[in-house]
Amino acid sequence: MNDIDGVDEVTEIAGAAVWELLRDLVAHLPHIAGALIVLVVTWTLAWAVERYLPRLLRRWHQRESLKELLTRLISIATWVLGALLAAVILFPGVTPTKVLGGLGIASLAVGLAFKDIFENFFAGILLLLRFPFENGDFIECQGIVGRVERVLFRMTYLRRPSGELVVVPNAFLFKNPVEVLTEKPTRRVSVMTGVSYDTAVHDVLPLLEKTVSSCTSVHDDQPVEILANAYGSSSIDIEISWWTESTPLDVRHSRSEVIVATKRALDDAGIEIPFPYRTLTFKDPVPLATSDEDTTST
Repeated sequence: MNDIDGVDEVTEIAGAAVWELLRDLVAHLPHIAGALIVLVVTWTLAWAVERYLPRLLRRWHQRESLKELLTRLISIATWVLGALLAAVILFPGVTPTKVLGGLGIASLAVGLAFKDIFENFFAGILLLLRFPFENGDFIECQGIVGRVERVLFRMTYLRRPSGELVVVPNAFLFKNPVEVLTEKPTRRVSVMTGVSYDTAVHDVLPLLEKTVSSCTSVHDDQPVEILANAYGSSSIDIEISWWTESTPLDVRHSRSEVIVATKRALDDAGIEIPFPYRTLTFKDPVPLATSDEDTTST
């Protein structure tokens, strides 16, 4: 009988606890409903910011990255304020000061645990705010060359000229030198060629300048530079420099056109582009061996 009484007592206590929870839940339903309404309104406002604020900022003559950063920060601020208000409504005893204090302690612990994530986050903000490249620009960083497709808060999407997508942490771009290849519409390109030592170099330079200037991919608003560069091992080295479109594909096409044109011009003029020559000098005379067949024929 004692065991049965004990079971009944436990059952009665558990039922009372469940009933108490249900009664508290019902009493708290208006607060839950109010918090849900605040979250729905917050979601609606954040969606409206993401959708319509960029349209309102079109007439603002600033960099696109700055407009995107402003939109994202306002969206995040909307979510933070909405979540804070929902927490105050859901838990009436909690004040905004207590919530912010708790968030401060929690953010310190989370910041230590996810240091790299927050480092990339703040680097992304600085990239969007200060760095001089936009979506569509070609950049190079530590041997990685690609077109910027999108700059997010933690990472940047780069599309290589060969088609692969490279996801680069923003801290990597922020800490290392970045070359913006398309910051200007044109770039200077250089190739080296050479002519034999018995060629009149002063006649070759004007010929190459005329040939390069006639190429369609070479910009005529920038000078073509043809300069004798050095005494090579087998030739007089000549540096050819010109300006063309700044994207990697344009540079490749222009380089190909210039190399083909200059090779044809030198061939037509009978000017040799020499192979490497080697002259062997022996300290002592080298005897020439003759075969038996050569001796018999002689």
